Amino acid sequence: MTLDVVYGETRNREIALQLAAELEKAASEGTVYLGYPVLASADDTIYVDALLISKEHGFVAFQLAEGVPDANVDWSKYVSDQDRLFGALESHLGRYEALRKGRHLAIEIQTVSVFASPPGDPPAGTEGRYCDIDTVAQVVSSLNSIDESTERALQAAIQRVTTIKPAKRRAKVTRENSRGAVLKEIEKGIANLDRWQKRAAIETPDGPQRIRGLAGSGKTVVLALKGAYLHAQHPDWRIAITFQSRALYQQLEDLVTRFSFEHSNDKPDFERLQILHGWGSPSRDGVYSSIARALGVTPRDFNYAQATFGRDDAFRGICAELLTLTAQNDPKPIFDALLIDEAQDFPPEFFRLVYRFTKDPKRIVWAFDELQKLSEAAMPNTDELFGTTSTGDGLVSLSEKEGEARRDIILPVCYRNSPWSLVTAHAVGLGIYREGDLVQHFDEPQLWTDIGYQVLSGSLDAGSFVELERAQTSYPPYFADLLDPADAVVLQSFANEAEQDSWVAAQIAANLEADELEPDDVLVVVPDAYTSKPRSARFARTLVQHGIDSHLAGVGTSPDQLFVRDSIAMAHIHRAKGNEAPMVYVLDSQYAVQGPNLITRRNTLFTAITRSRAWVRICGWGDRMTEVSKEVETVRKAGFRLQFTIPTSEQLAELRRIHRDRTGAEVASMKRATRNAKELLEAVERGEVDIEDLPPDLRSRLLRLIREGLSDGAD
Repeated sequence: MTLDVVYGETRNREIALQLAAELEKAASEGTVYLGYPVLASADDTIYVDALLISKEHGFVAFQLAEGVPDANVDWSKYVSDQDRLFGALESHLGRYEALRKGRHLAIEIQTVSVFASPPGDPPAGTEGRYCDIDTVAQVVSSLNSIDESTERALQAAIQRVTTIKPAKRRAKVTRENSRGAVLKEIEKGIANLDRWQKRAAIETPDGPQRIRGLAGSGKTVVLALKGAYLHAQHPDWRIAITFQSRALYQQLEDLVTRFSFEHSNDKPDFERLQILHGWGSPSRDGVYSSIARALGVTPRDFNYAQATFGRDDAFRGICAELLTLTAQNDPKPIFDALLIDEAQDFPPEFFRLVYRFTKDPKRIVWAFDELQKLSEAAMPNTDELFGTTSTGDGLVSLSEKEGEARRDIILPVCYRNSPWSLVTAHAVGLGIYREGDLVQHFDEPQLWTDIGYQVLSGSLDAGSFVELERAQTSYPPYFADLLDPADAVVLQSFANEAEQDSWVAAQIAANLEADELEPDDVLVVVPDAYTSKPRSARFARTLVQHGIDSHLAGVGTSPDQLFVRDSIAMAHIHRAKGNEAPMVYVLDSQYAVQGPNLITRRNTLFTAITRSRAWVRICGWGDRMTEVSKEVETVRKAGFRLQFTIPTSEQLAELRRIHRDRTGAEVASMKRATRNAKELLEAVERGEVDIEDLPPDLRSRLLRLIREGLSDGAD
């Protein structure tokens, strides 16, 4: 056990660091929060200079006092300040049932004023403690201990995460072994931030900060907490939280509102703390549209961007346009701090715009999913994102100093996905058990350990065999305690679409009745975004046969909302990203292994599987589904372990060449060539064309390509 120090924003950092060093002498475990929390009284905002929560020494709040009182000095201000601090803490903690005993608090709040040099004795009868920095450890060592459950309840109350727990009462749950009952237990387990999440949520350096982690590691919650904390500290700042998936509006606004109430007993001022889509729309501002208006230009819409730059480069193109305008003048920054969720989905041009429009010292925080794009080791580096100076030096640095807020934080624990669903997603996404070579792999094999895997055999060296499994420390214990691996990940293959839809609809009906789940516990993911409307309409008709209402997110509902009361949510992969549900059905999973752009298709299935918070059903139909079935079953038979050979850099380059995303023109050309080749073969088989009729040059080229394919191990 160690004492964890979390560096929030303090009035006197030098003295605060001295205080933390002294507390490390007295306490061997627990957490010291510097400059956190911010508390609201009826009349004022109260800042806590430091707070210790420890099983050894209980709950202790510190104020860094100015001046040094003695017998000739009026103590009233120091006593009054400490009384106000005590009152605010008592009021805050009294709201939590786990911290009350009858009409009183179940714990003793200790408040300490710390002076630069020894103070005199306070007036007789004065409550609280008063000491200098050199005697803090002695004072703390004399305090009483608390039990582990009380310490956990205190951590949750101070971290403001009790509001993460769903507001649902789950009144339908009557059977102790139903899925609804299991969910109640899982939701109880989500109560405290881990040590990495604490740092990411509270620590904000005077400059940029990067937060990394797998999907489900808590990045969105961390950014919402950080935004609410900064807003409480600096209510006059213009702070923006931005993202790409419009369905995150609902989640972020809800989290920020609840966390702001925890800090200030009031709603956030959404004019100052703004939840902004990365692009924006005619009806709602975004980061891009706000910057465009600040430059005095009309924001571009999607129709223009797609027509000018193409669908895939639409946002990149309009951001580049604004960058060109900024090069012609010196723009005035409009944001004091900007927090970016889903950073892996934004182009470098967006980061460079944000850099120019964020005030010094450039408080830009970007959080991204490790392996959301499985072929890449990580986001582009800071020079690629933000650019360099004329001398080649990076505009942004993530270098850190001891005793300061961390600038680069990894969240290694995945709270959303069970270890079995995550391993399955990685196996299918990378093509680890695919016949033939992998489909993709990331550049740095050591990233496997960063994201919570452990090596069972072999090594993480290029060209070496390795066997991996999820480390027990990479997921919370409630998964193993409450879920069965065979039920957490279920594969179902069907002869046709109608059979698949019929089975899924019947399962959802059972989820709502026998399993005691609620409609917003279920999410149906349709992989192909381009055909999602007609595809979801066909499935909706099947649900109607069971008396179940449904909706396609963003169609007939708010584009900023995924779940609707008493209706099953369906979403294509771009709407589903960033969201989650306890029970996820992935339709048409054969999509991942057919057609061009195989890397993108595999990534789509990976993302769909990782929307699941407890159970996932991987469904598909037709001959192509056989390939998916074999891979998923191989994962299960391997004990949810990954066994493969790490590709070399040369092999990686070849994989990316073969399975690269192709342009629309390339796809059309490939389809045309395939059709012509098929017609030629059929004509030869019918005897209408003889091989000898083909020009000699064409015959020799075809033979050469066939031989090369066979020598490379092609099917």
